[in-house]
Amino acid sequence: MSKIELKGKTILVTGAAGFIGSNLVKRLYNDVKDVTVIGIDNMNDYYDVRLKEARLEELSVHPSFVFVRGSIADKAIITEIFEKYKPQIVVNLAAQAGVRYSITNPDAYIESNLIGFYNILEACRHSYDNGATGVEHLVYASSSSVYGSNKKVPYSTDDKVDNPVSLYAATKKSNELLAHAYSKLYNIPSTGLRFFTVYGPAGRPDMAYFGFTNKLRKGKTIQIFNYGNCKRDFTYVDDIVEGVVRVMQKAPDKVTGEDGLPLPPYAVYNIGNNQPENLLDFVTILQEELIRAGVLPEDYDFEAHKELVPMQPGDVPVTYADTTALERDFGFKPSTSLRTGLRKFAEWYKEFYM
Repeated sequence: MSKIELKGKTILVTGAAGFIGSNLVKRLYNDVKDVTVIGIDNMNDYYDVRLKEARLEELSVHPSFVFVRGSIADKAIITEIFEKYKPQIVVNLAAQAGVRYSITNPDAYIESNLIGFYNILEACRHSYDNGATGVEHLVYASSSSVYGSNKKVPYSTDDKVDNPVSLYAATKKSNELLAHAYSKLYNIPSTGLRFFTVYGPAGRPDMAYFGFTNKLRKGKTIQIFNYGNCKRDFTYVDDIVEGVVRVMQKAPDKVTGEDGLPLPPYAVYNIGNNQPENLLDFVTILQEELIRAGVLPEDYDFEAHKELVPMQPGDVPVTYADTTALERDFGFKPSTSLRTGLRKFAEWYKEFYM
């Protein structure tokens, strides 16, 4: 692997006002000297825009942070960013997220996840034009959803992932295939990261823990799918960011194969907690932490607000990350416990919404 120094670099982070993107930018400014971050985000209203604006506000205190409001599906904007700022590292986190939304709003996924990602790949390719050094490493978000309903657990990056059960999963698998082709054709070092159920403070309101909290506060009933028999590898956002930062600094090597042609400098890793939690246990810890933080009253009647329902289309019963490759190559595995993570979320929620 080629070592990459982040100090003094210009880094493009797409989806910079998003949950993972904003946490990554914060981390880069905390840890890396003389870094310049170019952030792009379309600030769409898929969820409460106030959250995105609050995250952006935190980032705008850094003088070298440049924010571009726009879509990565807009080729002219992407071309202009690459020509003007010449990013040396690109972290593509901009994507239309969510499995269920992809069933009713497919256009958003094709635009952002396919056309948008293609624009990023093309810009990386042309960053080498006329002998320029170009992009040293493209890191992009894939998803655990590419595993579909694979029966074999834990999920390994060596598993076949040819049977997506949602359009969202299909677009993420396509990202990996496109990145592979571009790595092979143009020798662009790229690493895909399959994220497993990311959660934490200022997260995405469409995620279960956030939606449950909103509903319980309003006295509504929460639906627990597959009668509570789902297991999820919940991964705390700081662990995800730690993984991304480590991966950014080590790019797959450019090497020549036996045929004299370059082997694609391409890799894919899982980033997950490596210990799936039962959904009912998860809900129990969440309710305890919401009471502890004062979001819900001590005497809240959870049983009256819980409904066990069948599985949703596009969902999978279990997600479980095999993180041996991540540990081997980067000496890291996520380790934040669910209670610690949900406690931080509950405390943030109290402060932001109450």
